[in-house]
Amino acid sequence: MDAAKQALLRRIEADQDTLIDFLRGFIRCRSPNPPGDTRDAAAYVRGFLDRQGLAHRVIAPNQLMPNIVATFDAAAPGRHLALNGHMDVFPVDSAGWTVDPWGGELIDGRIYGRGACDMKCGTTASLFTYLYLHELRHSLHGRLTLSAVSDEETFGPWGARYLVEHHPEILGDCCLNGEPSSRHTVRFGEKGPLWLRFHIRTPGAHGAYTHASPSAVAIAARVIGELQRLEEIEPPNIGNLAAALEQAADALDAAYGEGAARIVQRVTVNPGLIQGGLKVNMVAGECTFEVDIRLPNGLDEAPILREVDRIVAVQPEASYEKLLYNPPSWCPPDAEMAGYVRANAKAVAGIDPVPVISLGGTDARLWRYAEIPAIVYGPAPTGMGSFDEHVTVDDFLHTVRCHVLSAYDYMVQAG
Repeated sequence: MDAAKQALLRRIEADQDTLIDFLRGFIRCRSPNPPGDTRDAAAYVRGFLDRQGLAHRVIAPNQLMPNIVATFDAAAPGRHLALNGHMDVFPVDSAGWTVDPWGGELIDGRIYGRGACDMKCGTTASLFTYLYLHELRHSLHGRLTLSAVSDEETFGPWGARYLVEHHPEILGDCCLNGEPSSRHTVRFGEKGPLWLRFHIRTPGAHGAYTHASPSAVAIAARVIGELQRLEEIEPPNIGNLAAALEQAADALDAAYGEGAARIVQRVTVNPGLIQGGLKVNMVAGECTFEVDIRLPNGLDEAPILREVDRIVAVQPEASYEKLLYNPPSWCPPDAEMAGYVRANAKAVAGIDPVPVISLGGTDARLWRYAEIPAIVYGPAPTGMGSFDEHVTVDDFLHTVRCHVLSAYDYMVQAG
């Protein structure tokens, strides 16, 4: 490792307390989505940039969901690297939490709170990477852009998607993102979400008069049962990509829990929300439910929607609408940035992260849609979307080190 990178590692070591304090304060800025109000978190990020003398702009098509963009040019011409992270987090169901989900508590080497791993750890890594490389800009090539965005958790129109559509100058030639991946895997692609909302309507009746009307809830249960059979669809042939994922099976299960490798190439169906009926002794006249279907790489929405149409056609009381669709995405697993991340993880922790496809979605897909390599590397997804979400201090600092060093490797090259 050259002298400049060793100096960066010493800087991170000296800033450990600052980094930890920043992340804990970031977690305390409540930013659940829904409703998606990130103004406090954005003010916190802007305060950091202001204190460091880093110029930035706020782009807020929705005033409750501001996006922060900062850019600098290095001394020599070269390529354009994008650092991307989001400020919104999942909402909190207090059940199961043993700590304050907005407390940012540091307990036994773990930093707790909603957003700790998804993804205020990764966004913090991006912020400090931007700071450290800005200080070295006279010895670097190209341009570095930071985007700290809102509205990621619902794939909404006010965050990165808005920036890509209206400010494509943020895209650059490569993207590095710190969404949770675990230190043992580096993500070069992701499955595609298809969200559907179903409506069931019947006349309804007194609960004792089941002959008078079918139950909307019972019909919904039948439709959900049929939808689950979408998981039996054979995975598409994706050639060498499938071979790469098969080789990564052990790493996928280690990073995301046993069974992850089995579903990475298959359709999954999650009925995530259901509402129906008014009272236990009434035949339900209405039921609405929403389903999150995830599509593997190589499969698009068309065959899925054909099957859904077939299922709904035999239930005249049922209808549905499409809420959202983002196609699966991937870039070459041996992309340049993936190589830098793997080499640096090995240098600082003796770990060679395995290239994998993500089960969940990220804003990195937007870069891949534009045919720009986007690599995701971050902490373990411990408690993500559940209770007692946390990141270990070790994982957090590892993420910072790998992001700083990998971004440096990219920008020290003339391109």
